[in-house]
Amino acid sequence: MTELEKLFNRIVQRVNINLRELNFDVSPFAVELIPPDQLNKFYAFYGITPDHPLDLHFEHSALAGSYFLGKCRVRNSLLYKSDIRGDELKRKDQQIQFEKFTLTLTKDEIIDIEDSALVKTLVHNYSHDPETPEKFYIKDTLAMDYANIHGSPSDGSFLGPYATVDLTTMRDCVIGAYSYIQAGEISHLKVDPGTIWVNSPGNFNFFYKYPAELLEHYVSLSPDKVPWGILIDFIEERKMEFQRVFDFVNLQEIESIPKTASLDRYAVVLPNIRIADNVLVSQRAYIQNSSLGKGANAQENCFIINSSLEGYNVTAHGAKLIEADLKLGVFVGFNSFLCGKKNSRLTVNEGCVVMPHTIIDIDQPLEIPADHLVWGLVRNKEDLAKNSIALVKLNAVETSISLGRMHFEGKGAMFVKAFKDRIHHILDVNGAFFENGKNAGHAQKNQRLSLNTIQPFQFGANKGMYPNIRILP
Repeated sequence: MTELEKLFNRIVQRVNINLRELNFDVSPFAVELIPPDQLNKFYAFYGITPDHPLDLHFEHSALAGSYFLGKCRVRNSLLYKSDIRGDELKRKDQQIQFEKFTLTLTKDEIIDIEDSALVKTLVHNYSHDPETPEKFYIKDTLAMDYANIHGSPSDGSFLGPYATVDLTTMRDCVIGAYSYIQAGEISHLKVDPGTIWVNSPGNFNFFYKYPAELLEHYVSLSPDKVPWGILIDFIEERKMEFQRVFDFVNLQEIESIPKTASLDRYAVVLPNIRIADNVLVSQRAYIQNSSLGKGANAQENCFIINSSLEGYNVTAHGAKLIEADLKLGVFVGFNSFLCGKKNSRLTVNEGCVVMPHTIIDIDQPLEIPADHLVWGLVRNKEDLAKNSIALVKLNAVETSISLGRMHFEGKGAMFVKAFKDRIHHILDVNGAFFENGKNAGHAQKNQRLSLNTIQPFQFGANKGMYPNIRILP
């Protein structure tokens, strides 16, 4: 047995031990998870920048095609084409507030991944667990294709394809395919596929669950084969364009990019694009025949095709826009799929908030009114009526409201404010408001980033594994 096989078996065993009380066996899903013959074919790469500490520590791990930025440690883990982005980690001496407590960090925060397998997974932001303010840990965890672990420490958990855990500490949990969870802290919980749950205890609780028979057309999972569905096929049809980006050492620069904007070296950019000032395009984003107005961003694993973004738009990790027109200040959440057609375009008007993991898949033109919240599955005007609400109406809710399959309890004003504040924060840290040398963010700082590669063993018992290595300034 090779070192790679031993490592994989070790990870599966440790995840299963943690999930024994939920009677969930990850072994059948893990069999097809990562093709072992691919793990020696892709280099890992990391960023060097004067704006972030350089401290990378890799030990007894496989890292094929994965990207690292900031302070990270990876031990006894298997990462395949994952993005470990530590550019927003907390820094030494920084103070954080939690309820009545003020915590001062004694050292820089680190992303610490141990005994875990992450497949095409994004890890970003910083730990929101006040018990571990200096460590964003992921241990004994298995995450499948296009999952997002965003500011969410994870211990002994399983994330299905396109699952997102956001600002939530997770222990011994199973998160079903295409579920989005933002709930502070969860433990020993099995979440059904297609669950959208945003909970702030004592303030508000938003809950929606996709009809299982409809969700399975977009993304589905079973123990006997790899994930499938429209969302998987959509990416598979475009993977050759990414292969070209990773195969070539030098790519021709696009001269029309403003000096205040940032286009990542590992983004796919196809003809007829327009990028305005303060735009951020992250690695593994895919932009084709589209326009990104001032301050807009396209985060990791985003696809923007035949679309226009007027400005100050957030297209969060994994979101997809096809044949869509987004007016000023539209927010599109994690892994959302907004799919118009050539003769049936989607228009999202100013100030709208498209909830994470929303699917809008239309065959007739559809226009979403300004300042609306949208969620769930929308295929026509009738669906939109049941899956949207004016923000001013939600703002007035004092106790509860139900629309279709969505149930909301609590203070609507607090929910709306939380989203608006977060959208402003995302735009701010991404550099959307940069002007006259002030308010620099990722769009400006990423211009001072250089990339380096690391290669795995090509032969012998260690084939596919990476050497133990410490990278310091």
